Amino acid sequence: MTSIIDDLTGIVSGAFEDCGYDRDLGAVSVSDRLDLCQFQCNGAFSGAKQYKKAPFMIADEVVQKISKNEIFKSVEMVKPGFINITLKDEVLLKKAKEIAGDINLGIPQAEKSETIVLDYGGPNVAKPLHIGHLRSAIIGESLKRIARAMGNKVISDVHLGDWGLQIGLVIAELSERNPDWVCFSSDFDPDKDKVNPIDVDELNEIYPFASQKSKSDEAFKEKARAVTAELQSGHKGYIAVWKEIMRVSVRDLKENYKRLYVDFDLWYGESDANEYVDELIEILNKKGLMYESDGAMVVDVEEETDKAPIPPVIVKKSDNSNIYATTDLATIIQREKDFSPDRIWYVVDKRQGLHLTQVFRCARKAGIVPDSTELAHLAIGTMNGKDGKPYKTRDGGVMRLSDLINTVVEAAYEKMSDENFDTKEEKRDAAQKVAVAAVKFGDLSNHIQKDYIFDIDKFLSFEGKTGTYLIYTVTRINSILRNLGVNNDGQVLFSGIYSDIERELLLNIILSGEAFKHALSERAPSVICDNAYRLASLFSTFYHDNHIMGETDKNKQSGWISLCILVRKLLIRHLDVLGIKAVERM
Repeated sequence: MTSIIDDLTGIVSGAFEDCGYDRDLGAVSVSDRLDLCQFQCNGAFSGAKQYKKAPFMIADEVVQKISKNEIFKSVEMVKPGFINITLKDEVLLKKAKEIAGDINLGIPQAEKSETIVLDYGGPNVAKPLHIGHLRSAIIGESLKRIARAMGNKVISDVHLGDWGLQIGLVIAELSERNPDWVCFSSDFDPDKDKVNPIDVDELNEIYPFASQKSKSDEAFKEKARAVTAELQSGHKGYIAVWKEIMRVSVRDLKENYKRLYVDFDLWYGESDANEYVDELIEILNKKGLMYESDGAMVVDVEEETDKAPIPPVIVKKSDNSNIYATTDLATIIQREKDFSPDRIWYVVDKRQGLHLTQVFRCARKAGIVPDSTELAHLAIGTMNGKDGKPYKTRDGGVMRLSDLINTVVEAAYEKMSDENFDTKEEKRDAAQKVAVAAVKFGDLSNHIQKDYIFDIDKFLSFEGKTGTYLIYTVTRINSILRNLGVNNDGQVLFSGIYSDIERELLLNIILSGEAFKHALSERAPSVICDNAYRLASLFSTFYHDNHIMGETDKNKQSGWISLCILVRKLLIRHLDVLGIKAVERM
């Protein structure tokens, strides 16, 4: 279905064209002053420069053309050249009914579906997820859902850090603690010998220990580097223990992401790109882009327009080992071969900006992807504590993500009343959903590039712009419909509009598709948050102004019930693309 903005733009653009002006001047937008009009067109101001004519004269001509259109309650020229438009109530009701019957609830669908590879998450194996992984997971998951909701094909890739020095450190430490393990023997046979099982808690303890050890023990550090190089060269014993590390670590990662309602299509890692490294080196050599510098192989990526120096990208270190740039470039080759994507988006900390600039420029120079393929770094800010500094545990350490989730779940559980639940298990399930809603909305309601303050008390508030408030609004509607004996998916039939707040609420429903369009074009889930909160706030005002259950006028009550059903559907759809689950009661 077409959006109301597209419909109006078509009408006004046609009028501009009929009057002898460029039809592109007829773009219609939502009014900033709903007390004056619902929509406006400001094209006459641009036309004034183009046609050497006063804007009010152009606007007046256009208004004369469209003033008799039956969908308009009013259309007028307001000096110095605004075109103000207000629709008839029956037009709003008709459009709202169309949205209720649309499988996509009015969310615009892509004219040409694009293939988008979305790289987010980025955890290292052999290490537990910590709060530094939270924003990438939350934002990437929401962008994936928004793009899919609009008809695009999105492939999400967690892109594990599973092939670098951190793995070498873990394997080196395992070999020192367990020198008798068969995988560390020179005669290890992967077809016959089995690797000893590794416990996830032991694994999570080993990496920080080995990392700290390498800072004071130079011999151990060199051993870890040697192990890393041998692993990447195919050492059978190291490959076998690496596979066990991967099995244990990925299982733990999946369980933690599942608690956040985050999932990935691909669980690829740097190791999966290893087979494309030789092809990368061949391409760079053939194009004459790579040269030796201080023993390393590098590619120049600096451009004349750069305002600050951009150093060459290192493709091979002096010991011939691969680094992040190597595997990132090889991964682009892999993605191009597997998916031929229109866009590749990286949801990564803004501090990785220089690295990704180097990688993208090298990929362009090497012709790894077509010029038409977008390579974009969707830079994200940090999550800070109330002191404005990166969020820490009480003793100053980096908090595990699982501990953070548990803390918020317990806070949500304590905040909810036992009276609303039949069992503790039901309450616990609701607390999990409310906690995730609080955390996710608290993050996503900010622009992705901005840092924000993590405040559990604020995020769990039943009032204000919070995920908790949105979920509570849905439960309120559930209660209304349940008490009236109405199905949540009941038929939507409007009899009329009886107040200004209903009109404003219906207008917001009709314009929700525009929010999705804007959110995708700007890569900004915060736009969805804003629209969801606006819907919930308007509904709350409508609810307080009208006694739905006690209304004796059955036509009016039926229309209000329809409004409840439609708002509920739209709120749940907004929550879904934010990766938030509604609850029946709370």
